[in-house]
Amino acid sequence: MSGRIPDRFIQDLLARTDILELIAARVELKRAGKEWKGCSPFTHEKTPSFFVSPTKQMYFDFSSGKNGNAIGFMMEHDRLSFVDAVEALAQMAGLEVPREGGQIDRLVLEGPLDALAVSQRYFRDQLRQSPESQAYLRERGVTAETAQGFGLGFAPDRWDGLAAHFTPATVAHAVSAGMLIEREGGGRPYDRFRGRIMFPIRDSRGRVIAYGGRTVIKDPAKYLNSPETPLFHKGRELYGLFEAKAARKAALPQVLVVEGYMDVVMLHQAGVTDAVATLGTATTRDHLQRLFRETPRIVFCFDGDAAGGRAAWRALEQALPELHGARECRFMFLPQGHDPDSLVQVEGSDAFQQRIKAATPLSTYLIDALSEQAPPTSIEGRARFVALAQPHLKRVPEGPFKLLLTDALAATARLSAEQFTDEAAAPPRVAATTAAPRSGRAGGQTPIIKGALRALLEKPALAERAQHVDALAAASLPGLGILTRAIDYFQNHPDATAAQLLESWRDSKEGEALMRVMAEPSLLDDDALAREFDDALHRLWRGIQRSRYTDLLNASTTRDLSDAEHQELNAIMRDLNARPAPRAE
Repeated sequence: MSGRIPDRFIQDLLARTDILELIAARVELKRAGKEWKGCSPFTHEKTPSFFVSPTKQMYFDFSSGKNGNAIGFMMEHDRLSFVDAVEALAQMAGLEVPREGGQIDRLVLEGPLDALAVSQRYFRDQLRQSPESQAYLRERGVTAETAQGFGLGFAPDRWDGLAAHFTPATVAHAVSAGMLIEREGGGRPYDRFRGRIMFPIRDSRGRVIAYGGRTVIKDPAKYLNSPETPLFHKGRELYGLFEAKAARKAALPQVLVVEGYMDVVMLHQAGVTDAVATLGTATTRDHLQRLFRETPRIVFCFDGDAAGGRAAWRALEQALPELHGARECRFMFLPQGHDPDSLVQVEGSDAFQQRIKAATPLSTYLIDALSEQAPPTSIEGRARFVALAQPHLKRVPEGPFKLLLTDALAATARLSAEQFTDEAAAPPRVAATTAAPRSGRAGGQTPIIKGALRALLEKPALAERAQHVDALAAASLPGLGILTRAIDYFQNHPDATAAQLLESWRDSKEGEALMRVMAEPSLLDDDALAREFDDALHRLWRGIQRSRYTDLLNASTTRDLSDAEHQELNAIMRDLNARPAPRAE
């Protein structure tokens, strides 16, 4: 795939998609006031707690805690990646998916996919005709049922076995798909995989997009993967993820990340069906982001040797920036001389599952690893421990996990959390002291801001009624920035819905705050929403005026005000006297 999908197209796609129509085709819904209600498609509840809001173009599932717009629903319900969800909705809307740079990518690529389908049939036929490759799989403990379920095949030790199945008109697709290699100087392309057990790599829809091959002849390269292609990027794909999702047929409570194809196959055969593998690469941020869309809990499984320790540390470094909300990572180390394939066959599924349950939390692993490098048994050791820990802590997003991790690291160094952080080392700022008296007033404005935002999300057209937006945006009240940014968005996009605003704030703190407000249903009619919005903005504006009035009066006791300040003071006093704040009905 070339280029990213433009934000404008995503917004247009959401505008063309009716979330009620989309979800009603998958979930039985009944009208409940302004919303529609049904049983959660993500849990096995008997009392309906799943709501769809046509006005917000959002769904809210109070049973599982999931919520979002049409793209988010497709990702959760159909277990698609973000790109695949956009492509699926675009197909429903009869749209092509553009890419920045002007190129069009239909995400189908029929030619290369057809070539991979031909390859899949060929490899499976060859496995059925090869007693030697069947004997190899039996020796490894793979049953015929497992081999069939994973679509395993065999590539004979020939240069033109697969190549012979393509015509001159289709051979280019096989080269593009990475199944054939072009000869230097021309000539017919030849087979990339020879003398190997073949493991098909599937995308989120179950389509074969690449292969991994394990040699059964004397080849120094034990494993060989497909090259990077328009369909396949090994730094993003995970072997066995499609099978893990298909086995669960629901959200995955956790995912076990292992290193090899055969590890995944044998774990699934033993009943550990949440296992996936990276494709000969270290775990990447793309891997983690994809996995965290499927599950809140990742368990990394590594060999118990030095190489396993290095791989675990690289995984930890990649995981730190992704740990927010309910996300969790753990580390599981195997006994020397074993990999998951051999260990699960020796000790069985139950014992292996117990090892998974006993996996070390990331926080413990981090502290233990840092303590080995800098034992906190002396002042010097604790100082070095702090110096080593702080760069890792900075990579963790703000939130409860970071606060708790800070406490744990600080306790190991025998410091308070304030002493441990970099902020504590900086001199106190005068502005923070002078601003403290205002904090009490700010806290009282929070419910008003929340009410205005709730009304705006329910009825975005209210943005056109907003006044003094620039002055409100300049005020330092918690939550006011989100409200004024939302007003500005709807003023610039008068036909937009709350779902489109949420999409433009995807994966941001503002988006998370917005979602919390949107999840609260409103029982007000349109007139009441307008009154709440107008009243809230008027109260906020008057609060800012009162604050400025007080500042000017205080300043007048220590210096002479300028003519402009006198005029401002008089204007505020006239406005406050002439326009008492209205009361909400």
